[in-house]
Amino acid sequence: MTYVPPTDDMKFALRHLADFSAVASLPAFAETGLDLADAVIDEAAKLAADIIAPLNHTSDQQSATYVEADSSVKTPHGFADAYRAMAAGGWTSIEADEAFGGQNMPMALSAAVNEMWQSASLSFALCHLLTQGQIYALQKSASEDQKQRFLPAMVEGRWTGTMNLTEPQAGTDLAAIKTRAVKNDDHYLITGQKIYITYGEHDMAENIIHLVLARTPDAPEGVKGISVFIVPKFLVNADGSLGPRNDVRCLSIEKKLGIKASPTAVMQYGEAGGAVGYLVGEENEGLSIMFGMMNHARFAVGLQGLSVAERGYQQAVDYAQTRVQGTPLDRTPGTPIAHHPDVLRLLSVMRAEVEAMRGLTLIGGAALDFARHSPDDEKAAHDERASLLIPIIKGWLTERSVALTSDALQVHGGMGFIEETGAAQHYRDARILPIYEGTTAIQANDLIFRKTLRDGGAAVRSLLSDIKADLVACDSRLAGPMHQALATTSDTLDYLCATANDPRRAAVSSVDWLMLLGWLCGGWVMARSGHIAASGSADGFSPAFLEAKQVTADIYLHQCLPEIDALARKIMAGGTPVLAMDPDWLTRH
Repeated sequence: MTYVPPTDDMKFALRHLADFSAVASLPAFAETGLDLADAVIDEAAKLAADIIAPLNHTSDQQSATYVEADSSVKTPHGFADAYRAMAAGGWTSIEADEAFGGQNMPMALSAAVNEMWQSASLSFALCHLLTQGQIYALQKSASEDQKQRFLPAMVEGRWTGTMNLTEPQAGTDLAAIKTRAVKNDDHYLITGQKIYITYGEHDMAENIIHLVLARTPDAPEGVKGISVFIVPKFLVNADGSLGPRNDVRCLSIEKKLGIKASPTAVMQYGEAGGAVGYLVGEENEGLSIMFGMMNHARFAVGLQGLSVAERGYQQAVDYAQTRVQGTPLDRTPGTPIAHHPDVLRLLSVMRAEVEAMRGLTLIGGAALDFARHSPDDEKAAHDERASLLIPIIKGWLTERSVALTSDALQVHGGMGFIEETGAAQHYRDARILPIYEGTTAIQANDLIFRKTLRDGGAAVRSLLSDIKADLVACDSRLAGPMHQALATTSDTLDYLCATANDPRRAAVSSVDWLMLLGWLCGGWVMARSGHIAASGSADGFSPAFLEAKQVTADIYLHQCLPEIDALARKIMAGGTPVLAMDPDWLTRH
């Protein structure tokens, strides 16, 4: 179950799809060029393949362990050493600002690196993902004193971070949060319980910095009354050294379908009077601060979908290239199952989809870079594009990761259902991705109401226009299927806008709309990839790599793009039969 980081495909996508040269030309990234990006990808690949990936299967079997005697959590063997290796190599610092010890690398590049961590071990890399999310939030919203006190050690990899939103009675509905925060001199005392806290307790770092949503006593009702607080596991002295243990404890960790090696904690705050917490921003600004990092977090989870799909694909290919079962049509006895036409179909479509996912992810990372660092007069347009792409990346990639890891298991036949092979782990691990950090339905509602109907479809039409412009250079073999898909998408958009006064009708079609735009964006990526591979402009890549690129483009356009027609028919049927269903009829009597 080895993992081979797809470094060539990453470099191709950065150069020719994400326009990394333009990203590197932004003043914020003046020292980052293609040569440095190549070196970063190559070095990260070594750590991912040699240190992290070998832990994936064994850690799933071992799982994280709760120690009731002292409420601690032991991570699987090798995790703590691997995290120290990440920190020692500077990998925990690549996205952070230089002022706090970071390397300030573009998100387009860090996305390629993070893909390798997540492919190597989704459970292990979650700790890094959550810490990066908190670093991003604190850089944006914390006071200067808070930044100096908490960020350097997190950037260095000595401390890690968590996000504490969910409570037993408050999942998606954050208005139902009950955790309390009472002002006490220069801090607040936090009391309450949080659930589903990834890496809420573990043994990989000296300290854990929790970012906690809570209400002050006189806060307004609903989401307008939420504040956000820094609550460290160990209090931090003025000189940065660790002080006494804070009043926060892990009560238990969950037993889960997948990502078993990552501890998902139930956290209790204030059993002994109140956990010390420090207000970030102003009171009642918690939701806006959290939403300020939402694009970053949702992008990261979409990237996880790509990563686990890549890992499942690689394992399926390895198995199919060595497994002999029956004689494939027009082949000799002893030929492995990769030559059976249907197995070849499964693997080929998986590869095409994964490459489309990767291209779209890096395009999205570049869009976030442009939105954050472009000149002020250009930021709005870039932010609009990034905001449109994020729910598509999060929703489409994670939904497809479940299907693709299922296909990877199918290639193994009965052996895929046996845990020994490890194929089932990728399928189990992928299943959380369309759920956490906002379910697919939440992404779809955001996409259809805020990103499509609110501006009368303008942002989507701008995307369609850019796709059409990119097709001008492509030959008819690549452009033809895409022009048909664009026409279908445009007709569907017109229908949605014409029926926008019926929100339930829009909502019932929202996931189909998200998936339709996902398939379309994947086609955009693959048509461009096929054209570039055939044009002779992609220097530094082997003839076999470029030929495979052209074939995978054709496979995507003919095997995947037709999904758009079926989704459009479902949307324009109006969802009327579904909306006619009485929920009481769903119960068997």
